[in-house]
Amino acid sequence: MIDNSPRGFEPERPQFRARVRKALTLGTAGVLAAAGVLSLAGSANAASTLGASAAAKGRYFGTAVAANHLGEAQYGSTLDTEFNAVTPENEMKWDAVEGTRNSFNYSSADQIVSHAQGKGMKVRGHTLVWYSQLPGWVGGLAAADLRTAMNNHITQVMTHYKGKIYAWDVVNEAFQDGSSGARRSSPFQDKLGNGYIEEAFRTARAADSGAKLCYNDYNTDGQNAKSNAVYNMVKDFKQHGVPIDCVGFQSHFNSNSPVPSDYQANLQRFADLGVDVQITELDIEGSGSAQATNYGNVVKACLAVSRCTGITVWGIPDKYSWRSSGTPLLFDNNYNKKPAYDAVLAALGGSTGGGTPGGGTGGATCTATYTRTDSWSDRYNGQVTVKAGSSAITGWSVPVTLTSPQKVSTTWNGTPSWDTSGNVMTMKPNGNGSLAAGASTTFGFTVMTNGSTATPSIGACTAS
Repeated sequence: MIDNSPRGFEPERPQFRARVRKALTLGTAGVLAAAGVLSLAGSANAASTLGASAAAKGRYFGTAVAANHLGEAQYGSTLDTEFNAVTPENEMKWDAVEGTRNSFNYSSADQIVSHAQGKGMKVRGHTLVWYSQLPGWVGGLAAADLRTAMNNHITQVMTHYKGKIYAWDVVNEAFQDGSSGARRSSPFQDKLGNGYIEEAFRTARAADSGAKLCYNDYNTDGQNAKSNAVYNMVKDFKQHGVPIDCVGFQSHFNSNSPVPSDYQANLQRFADLGVDVQITELDIEGSGSAQATNYGNVVKACLAVSRCTGITVWGIPDKYSWRSSGTPLLFDNNYNKKPAYDAVLAALGGSTGGGTPGGGTGGATCTATYTRTDSWSDRYNGQVTVKAGSSAITGWSVPVTLTSPQKVSTTWNGTPSWDTSGNVMTMKPNGNGSLAAGASTTFGFTVMTNGSTATPSIGACTAS
């Protein structure tokens, strides 16, 4: 069975117990984001989503993705709207792709890669060599056979995805927790010795010279014995020509393991070795303004380090998190944006706000803000809230652009007209055009997806 956690912990292990984190007991002050807002009013704003805002800063903003959720309309819509990079949560791990020796199954991983490529997203490969989620046959091999199997696994998987993966977590979690700085016991460490990590990186470079090659670990976010051990390994690799391009910092935080005060400085010291640094599995337990502040500080730390090239959160809604009871993600169980989302967007230089006002006659203005209200397998309902500006209005007009082959099947509280393409619907009032200053009304519509769950683009509201 594939573990739904990002690391496949075994609860009986001392290492696991050392890493158990309790939910943050943080204050809940702060204003909650408006439920379900997926698109701001006015024409599309390149800085109104996480991915677009990060791209404007020269970074990516990604998320872990599970193939079995891609068919869920809100999951797919939020993924496609907000993120510009993905990491398969379990689908590329050894037990998923090579459960039986030399028999490779890429179907689930291919589904994620294909989806990402179709949306222009980067893909992080996760992970090639790791002590966990290994099929039983791997641990039973003698040293020489294990070396052959490791190198064959790296070569086969990387060759299959050659040219499609931006960066690979070549080796994952190879160091122990605690104060020793020692290597973690694993079939690779125990039978092949310290040299297996270098060998894995050299094999990976030979398999795909175009992909970034990364080492990835947890509890290395601040300077400590474990991060020092990783630092020394990376420094040695760079001095001796071992092909390592990046270091991943998982960044799982809560009250027992908070964002360290030297987080930025630690990222910087690794970057100073000549590698990129990436935040690879970010989640922060808690809620409200305290959680939001922590998320914002992590993003600001990355932006302050020129070689911090991207951030990945470990999941989309809280309900699919590996520690869902701690509500650690940017979207709640219903895909509503949390204060943490607003803090991240603000740190990236994006804007949330209530929409861009459109001008009309006599200086009258209005805004239009979109919310997805219901979703089914083949359709979803959208609602647009029209709000008058600082003076009363007697009419309004809002364009709604669909992504082909989507079609609107039903509308309410408005009178629609269509352009010749059939993709742009202009909605005008149906008895609800007169609004006092600051007052609002709504109209709605049902979109038949026809295979596309893309969010409509809401144009600027024009008032009269």
